[in-house]
Amino acid sequence: MEISTRRGDDGTTGLFYGGRVPKDSDRPRAYGAVDEAQAGLGLARAATEPGGELDGYLVEICRQLYVVMGELATAPENRHKLEAGVSLASAEMVERLEEIGSGLSGRFEMPRQFVIPGQNDVSARLEMARTLVRRAERECLAVADPDSHVVPYLNRLSDLIWVMARWQEGESLLTDPDTDRRWSTGKGAGTA
Repeated sequence: MEISTRRGDDGTTGLFYGGRVPKDSDRPRAYGAVDEAQAGLGLARAATEPGGELDGYLVEICRQLYVVMGELATAPENRHKLEAGVSLASAEMVERLEEIGSGLSGRFEMPRQFVIPGQNDVSARLEMARTLVRRAERECLAVADPDSHVVPYLNRLSDLIWVMARWQEGESLLTDPDTDRRWSTGKGAGTA
């Protein structure tokens, strides 16, 4: 099987259900940013316990990101061909992220100030993935249909990844030895 089709040598790329656009246009930028975010989650997953709870959540999310990319890689005139939860982001996907986040956030004391990334390997990788998701969210604003769940999905996903990073830090959150106060005591800037 040939991996190279050479069709993209002219600087264009094919869309789901047909059509070609320049590789640097808004739609490929959007699904490309989601692809980068998915790769970032894969990097975090590589540092987790295989088959563990976090691994399971990350696999589930990575599969959902394929759905998001499918929607973003579809021209507006073909959007009606997409299937919710399969190639079209759905409200249920957004709700699932909220459900996971609620369950995890009840397991630890939520920080009250800015968080300094890098408490441990897994949380640092999750923080990097979170920033990639935020960038993907910004890129998607240019192409997401007004009725789309893509932007809310990515917004909730970045929140969930923040919670996952705190969950993975556990008791390793830094404390200030002079005041016995946590340095890492709150949600990072730019979260919404």
